[in-house]
Amino acid sequence: MKRTGEIVLSVIGILGYGLLGALGGFMLFLQNNEDILQEAAEENPDVNMGDLNTIIEGMGTGGTMLVTISIIAIILSVVAIFLVKGNKQPVIAGVILIVTSVLGAIITFGAGAIPGIFLLISGIMCLVRKERVASIR
Repeated sequence: MKRTGEIVLSVIGILGYGLLGALGGFMLFLQNNEDILQEAAEENPDVNMGDLNTIIEGMGTGGTMLVTISIIAIILSVVAIFLVKGNKQPVIAGVILIVTSVLGAIITFGAGAIPGIFLLISGIMCLVRKERVASIR
């Protein structure tokens, strides 16, 4: 049985988590580039230095979390693709995809929900689709 649908949905989920990881990397870049943040603070005089430091710390923590979760989700999704390719172990791949999608969406506070939906659908398809048994008459 071909599992093209599961593989395509998993690749879309991988691309989504890749974009999320790129967003996290951009947040880390902004955290390390204080010149840009100082310019933003000068343009908005309402923001004081305490608020700016809080924003910088939050960007560092959030960026690290997004990058880490994205890398883990991508690795697990690629493993699941290899398991489902050739219909080797689709049940294990389905469980990996479902757990990855749910945990990725929860840990990222909903930021990973859209790519997680693709992985969730792919995981459910892996569990539900069964190989046809040829009947001999």
